[in-house]
Amino acid sequence: MQHFEAVILILAILVGLSAIADKIKLPFPILLVITGTIVGIVPGFPLLILDPAVVFLLFLPPLLYDAASHTSWHDFRSEMLPISTLAIALVFFTTVTVAATAYYFIPEFSLPLAFALGAIVSPPDAVAASSITKGLQLNRRVTTILEGESLVNDASALIAYRFSYIAIVTGSFVFWEAGLQFLLLVCGGTLCGLVTGYIFVLMHEKIKRKSIVSTSLTLLTPFVSYLFAEMLHTSGVLAVVSAGLFISWRSPRIFSYQTRMRSKSVWDTLIFILNGFIFLLIGQQLPTVLKDLKNYSFEILLLYGLIISSVVILVRIMWVFATAYSQHIFQYKMKGADFKDTQSERVNIWKNVLIVGWTGTRGIVSMATALSLPLTMEGGGLFPQRSLILFLTFVVIFVTLVIQGMSLPLLIRILGVTPADQSNRNELELQLFLAQSIIYFIENDLPINLEAKLKDQVKARYEATVNQLSKETEMEDNPIESMEEHRLLIPLAPIMAAEIEISKFRRELLIRLHEDGSFDHQTIKQLEQELDVDDLRLNRLLKREDE
Repeated sequence: MQHFEAVILILAILVGLSAIADKIKLPFPILLVITGTIVGIVPGFPLLILDPAVVFLLFLPPLLYDAASHTSWHDFRSEMLPISTLAIALVFFTTVTVAATAYYFIPEFSLPLAFALGAIVSPPDAVAASSITKGLQLNRRVTTILEGESLVNDASALIAYRFSYIAIVTGSFVFWEAGLQFLLLVCGGTLCGLVTGYIFVLMHEKIKRKSIVSTSLTLLTPFVSYLFAEMLHTSGVLAVVSAGLFISWRSPRIFSYQTRMRSKSVWDTLIFILNGFIFLLIGQQLPTVLKDLKNYSFEILLLYGLIISSVVILVRIMWVFATAYSQHIFQYKMKGADFKDTQSERVNIWKNVLIVGWTGTRGIVSMATALSLPLTMEGGGLFPQRSLILFLTFVVIFVTLVIQGMSLPLLIRILGVTPADQSNRNELELQLFLAQSIIYFIENDLPINLEAKLKDQVKARYEATVNQLSKETEMEDNPIESMEEHRLLIPLAPIMAAEIEISKFRRELLIRLHEDGSFDHQTIKQLEQELDVDDLRLNRLLKREDE
């Protein structure tokens, strides 16, 4: 009953904070962690201790799946080199660097314990990164790299943690065996995710018009892919990510507009609750951990935490700049004398590299991994320095999430970084392309025989859209409003069949553009949502006609 009361109180705090979050002007995860820490100090407030098994099974799969489902496969593939460099090489380099620092500065740490700490704090968090960067209008490449890195690096860190834990228990470590097992875990987890995603795609295609059942299947997908991979002793994290990317790539064909609209509402609510709950619980862990560290002065503990946090931050910045510079030199050599770069472009490059280096917030996975350390060893003795590892992990999360997270918008303003992909321009071009394609379809391929006068009326609203968009360099007016004005002039009954065919053509055209990667992923998704609303309106009109 006490746990139930604590859950209700935490949910009430979460709802209350969400209502005032915009006024406080803090990124929501940061506000939650600070509030959780304050609540944990309040006497008599029921505390919940994070259960790592619950986090890894109930929280992590849906959060990763949702992040993967909002990531463009085309963008992810195009940035595979920097993503893999950050998500694999940087994770292991951070693990080694933090291990060396902890082993040198903290006398109580053996080398295996130091490596365990390094593996725990090495991966930036997907949920924290996406929450903090949301709405900051970052460059499209920067956003893709940050999101792609945070999707994959959890698997690298968890594998490194697994090997360090084995070294703690057995006292031995074989490098070539670890490397081979790493490849098996990565390849096996990715394959499990693709197989699971393919099976669920087939199921969605069979029940395309049953939106409730299809939405329910989307809720099952992350858990099934995670458990399937873990059952085969591969990476459940990579299985969830690969399944999410695959289903996201196939989603325009396998989901009806009813399913998309219903599942969006369900998933938005679910992710809001999971995110808020987990970040509040992270903040609550500090008072409990401090009770077990009475032998240390708070000044010494804080010094240890700041040393490890500084290493984590500096290693990332140096690594990002070093790898970005080396890749730039490689491109220069490949393109030779024809390669030219203006001074402004060089400035924008280093600014965006600095943003990638500064955005290394830690979160859910680090805390859950630290909590997964057992209380006792197999021989019955206490696990060495467990509470100290938990405290250092919390400090790293707090410093990277609060200090880096709060300073990121200020850093962007100081640097004067603006998005280089011009999303408004992209949307303008896609709207114009769709309208021109629809006009061609009406004139040449429309399977419905209409009188010339009615056909001209059907085309009129799309021609007006083409004229409007052709004159604009930025979308200041809504072209849908112009279309609505012309729609009022068209008799409903004679052109209903034509409307249906045009809607089918628009849908198929958007699907092809999505699969080809010809336009920006977010722009296509936005127009897909608008088309879903149009289909809903058309469906209601059809029902009204039948009545």
